[in-house]
Amino acid sequence: MIIDIHNHPDWHGHNMDDFIANMDKYNIDKTILLPWEAPEDEYDPIFTDVYNVGDAGPISFERCLNYIERTPERFILGYCPDPRRPKAVDKLKAALSLYKIKICGELKLRMMLDDPDAIRMYRFCGEAQLPVIVHIDYEFNNGFTYPRPSWWYGGGIESFERAVALCPDTIFLGHAPGFWAHISGDGQHDKVPYPTGKVVKCGKIEYMMRKYPNLYCDISGGSGCNAFARDKEYAVGFIHEFADRICYGRDQFHNEHQELLNGLGLPNDILEKIYYKNTEKIIGI
Repeated sequence: MIIDIHNHPDWHGHNMDDFIANMDKYNIDKTILLPWEAPEDEYDPIFTDVYNVGDAGPISFERCLNYIERTPERFILGYCPDPRRPKAVDKLKAALSLYKIKICGELKLRMMLDDPDAIRMYRFCGEAQLPVIVHIDYEFNNGFTYPRPSWWYGGGIESFERAVALCPDTIFLGHAPGFWAHISGDGQHDKVPYPTGKVVKCGKIEYMMRKYPNLYCDISGGSGCNAFARDKEYAVGFIHEFADRICYGRDQFHNEHQELLNGLGLPNDILEKIYYKNTEKIIGI
């Protein structure tokens, strides 16, 4: 059994038929589909041309629903409204009641992750037993001058830690370059999105995983794979210590995450936890 905890409909040129064929190719049984709601001025306009942009943002909840309605045996539904909007919690309650969503995500906005309205939504998620997937990033010089140097940032690891501490009954999954760069204590997190070199021990993720039992790791995207691949010896120790709180995901359509995990010499019981048992545990299936 393999569950991909993080992917999106119509993502990177994959319609539903392509998506299912890709899952079959890599032996993925189920995928959690996540929308991405964001105001138009908070995401790179490239998404307008290449993804299923709707009124609510780059990846619409409606497209997730469309996949679920056509192939319910292969997909699991997630949803995350913009918590700054007045009806955010009401919309989340409706999605939970009407569509039986299993996860709150992906939260990817240009806001501090401990925004008071976000904290209110996280606490509701704790009550409703909805894990929350957040995208964390830093501003890098990407050549943009207007309207801002980069499009999202999530407030950095400090903002995220405050949110995790303020909501002990809510499960959070850290994700994206601004999270995974902190696997190392080398200070590269705000300089390059995909740091290289041996991991310097006692990074922020290691510290937070030990301090906050409600923090989990979403390894999807190039950032999660890079974090383990840059220092495989460290990765094996990290995975053994936190095997109960690491979840497999892709956020894309190649197979580099499985290739990496399967090449680390991990025992089958740990691989099973990462590939599906941890996800089943936190989404309640």
